[in-house]
Formats: sequence, C-alpha cells, structure tokens
Amino acid sequence: MSQSTATLLMVRPASFRMNEQTAVNNYYQKVIDGLSEEKVNSLARKEFDAFVEKLRSKGVQVIVIDDEIEPNTPDAVFPNNWISFHEDGRIGLYPMFAPNRRAERREDIFDRLTNEAGMEIDEIIDFTEFEEHDKFLEGTGSMVLDRENKIAYAALSVRTDEKALEHFCEEFGYRACIFHANQTKDSKRVPIYHTNVMMAIGSNLAIVCADCVDDKKERENLIATISQTQKEIIYISEDQVNRFAGNMLEVKNEEGSCFLVMSASAFESLNPEQIESIEKHCPIIHSSLDTIEACGGGSARCMMAEVFLPKI
Repeated sequence: MSQSTATLLMVRPASFRMNEQTAVNNYYQKVIDGLSEEKVNSLARKEFDAFVEKLRSKGVQVIVIDDEIEPNTPDAVFPNNWISFHEDGRIGLYPMFAPNRRAERREDIFDRLTNEAGMEIDEIIDFTEFEEHDKFLEGTGSMVLDRENKIAYAALSVRTDEKALEHFCEEFGYRACIFHANQTKDSKRVPIYHTNVMMAIGSNLAIVCADCVDDKKERENLIATISQTQKEIIYISEDQVNRFAGNMLEVKNEEGSCFLVMSASAFESLNPEQIESIEKHCPIIHSSLDTIEACGGGSARCMMAEVFLPKI
C-alpha cells in the first residue's frame, strides 16, 4: 500500500464562483470585490491550467476533466470531496453537504478512467444515501487518509459525520482517529469545515496544526497516533492554516520521486525551518491559487483526487 500516487484526477472549472451554499460553514470563503463572476471564473481557469502544467512538468500524470456548464457546479474544481480511488479497484462516493455540489458526481468520469486511462474499476461503494438523513462525509476533505497504516484522521463537523465515517472504515478497513478542530471566527471558536485544511499526511511526514484541537485529550491522542506511525510531525500555526498551509498533498512522479504539493500562499507562509524539514523528505511544488482559495475556500489538496486504481 502506497501513501502517494503518480496519477491525479482534476476538474477544470466551467462556472467557478463563491458558492453561497458552502459559505455558511466554510469561513475561508470570501467575495472578491470588483470582479464579475465571469472574471472570477477566468482567473480560476488560468490558475488551474498553470497548476496542472507545474505538476506535469515534474512527471506527475494529471487526468483533466472539463466541468460542464449545466448543471451549474461552482465547486467542481474540488473533486476530492465526492470521490476516492483505492488500490483494490474500488471507488468511494460520498454524501455532500451542499445540494448544488451533489451534481458534481459524474458517471462519465468512470468511463474516461477505464476507456482512456486504462484503469480498472471493480466496485463502487456508495455512501450517498446518508444525504437523506442530513449526514455527510466529504471524501478526503473530511478524512485525511494514512493509506499505509489504514488510519482515517477526521475532525468532526457538520460535513464530517461520525456514523458515516464508521461505515467508510468498515468498508475500506480503516480505523478512525476522531477529534474536533476549530478556528477563530468573530472572536468565537467554530468548527473547521474539513480536516484537510489543518493537517496532511505523507509517507514520512505529517503537517499538523495542533492548536486547532482545543480538547487536550483529543490533541494528545492525535499526536500520539501520528507518532506511532514513525512520521516526522511538522507543526503549523493557525495563522498558517488561514494561508492554507495545512492543505497539502504528497504525490509521486513516473519515476517514483515524491513531492509535497501546496499553493503559493501556503508556501510563502512557511518559515525556513519548516521548509527545511519538509525538504528533508521531498521537494515542494507550489502554484498560485489566490482566486480559487479566496472564492472557493479550498486550496491545492482539494483540487487533486488521487487515483490509486490498478491498470487493466
């Protein structure tokens, strides 16, 4: 079982904008004054294309799917929330909090993967029935997966339901490390909407904002669980989380070399000691995602769905 993949699925936006349905509990989203929706979408597409080019230039395989104008899916650029791919040929489909995000689930993408990319899909595990009960689990946004050690790290929130998480763990053979992660909004501590905003797991390192976990026992358990996997823990601050420094993903290229991928904002927030600690394990790839981060409230990791499917 490998922690990182050399194949990514990414969705090029067609109607990107700030999604009012997700903004109710994603406090990283904001309106960019003076920009029309058309201009925001145009800027997002330029950021997307430059990001894909950087990944490909390092030998990472990127399968690009074009979003469709209809149905209108402003957050389609974040596919990791509705799907996950696994080495045994299985796919997970996930229940989404925002109704307009549920339309991002597209079966034609499966055909592209099998017919054009030569991937094998053996089974689809569908968790979307939880939507009927107002329970949600937004893929590898809600869960940060240690694939090698089969641990699913999950900060509970409106978008990360414990019962749905249990079902995922039962189906895919993971054990859950559950906690609550918070951020300060208008002088109050409120839940962080996705776990992958405040932590990331690589083959030999972990990026964690321990300060987001207010409960001492939960914080100690989180750190102890990571420590047991022998990964170096690199701590980040809440200010760095606000710059998306927790929203990183380790990927491989065709030669098997690993990289840690993040936005330019995340990279610029890191101090020299943190960068040095990361680069002991793998080089960094960073790309400007300012528009996508501001309007979408997500960053580099959210844009990459890791494809672990076997080849036919």
